[in-house]
Amino acid sequence: MIERLRDLRDTAGRIEAQLADPEVIARPEKLAELSRRHAELAPILRALDAYEAAGATLADAEELAATATEADEREYYEAEAATAREDRAAREAELRELMVPRDPDDDRDVIIEVRAAAGGDEAALFAGDLARMFTRYAERRRWRTAVLSSTPTGVGGFKDVTLEIRGRGAFSRLKFEGGTHRVQRVPETEASGRIHTSTVTVAVLPEAEDVEVSIDPGDLDVDVYRSSGPGGQSVNTTDSAVRITHRPSGLVVTCQDEKSQLQNKEKALRILRSRLLQAERERQAAEVAADRRAQVGTGERSGKIRTYNYPQNRVTDHRVGLSVHSLAAVLDGDLDTFVDALRADERARKLGDVEWATTP
Repeated sequence: MIERLRDLRDTAGRIEAQLADPEVIARPEKLAELSRRHAELAPILRALDAYEAAGATLADAEELAATATEADEREYYEAEAATAREDRAAREAELRELMVPRDPDDDRDVIIEVRAAAGGDEAALFAGDLARMFTRYAERRRWRTAVLSSTPTGVGGFKDVTLEIRGRGAFSRLKFEGGTHRVQRVPETEASGRIHTSTVTVAVLPEAEDVEVSIDPGDLDVDVYRSSGPGGQSVNTTDSAVRITHRPSGLVVTCQDEKSQLQNKEKALRILRSRLLQAERERQAAEVAADRRAQVGTGERSGKIRTYNYPQNRVTDHRVGLSVHSLAAVLDGDLDTFVDALRADERARKLGDVEWATTP
């Protein structure tokens, strides 16, 4: 690993030469790409310099301790060597941190799909609770939110809700919400006070750019129909709802929240692009048996990731074994305790995967 890191010095040198090239300067996109890469390498190379300096100090101290003829002199250099050894270990840890691969999607905006699963009306009500939780969390972080589509139920819940959340680092924090969320509570209609268990599935998709997913209009079946459910005066009077079927993949997306057919079509296409991008990412991940995001439909997502227990005022994330007794606050968007723990867990697992070899 150290030799590979040293090769980065040559890479940085080549980038610096290109950054000074008039032909590169005249190409803003290439200049920006090279500048970003150089900025990524800079902290790694600084840490490598510090690691090597600590190693040189350690080698000198060990040599002086080994050749010292006086006991007090030997003791002094042994202490110097111990300090240098600790410094080198700290620099090594810093390098390991810097070499942890970064999720390329972390800075993307996200599309969150919330769907009622087992539990009937209770699941639909909880789907609405989770959609509000994500919206409130986004508001706390000053991110922008929008409802792309929703299918309300007669009891005040939702069969499904699709949200768009835009903001710096949105995917890096919300990606951990993907999975099966379980709720345990007494429904308002339950006369005997019996606790019911319901589930809601959540998919968190990095929003795709138009240039990343090419959709052939000839592959689409676009149907329009009249919107249903609560709404304004235009509901059930105009064919504004849109259903798009992508024939090659079989994916179907519907949008009916907007009064304009064009707006509903644009929203549906955005959702379709993100689903197609995610499907391709999952296909690539499956080929190398490394589906790090564990999207809906994978084995990791088949079980619950989090339980919301109303009688005990408890929320438990089963992936990191973390429980808090502040259910109302969590549902009001106070998710950072879980998000921070899950980010730390992800980083620790990635650190364990970093290839590392140094001399003892």
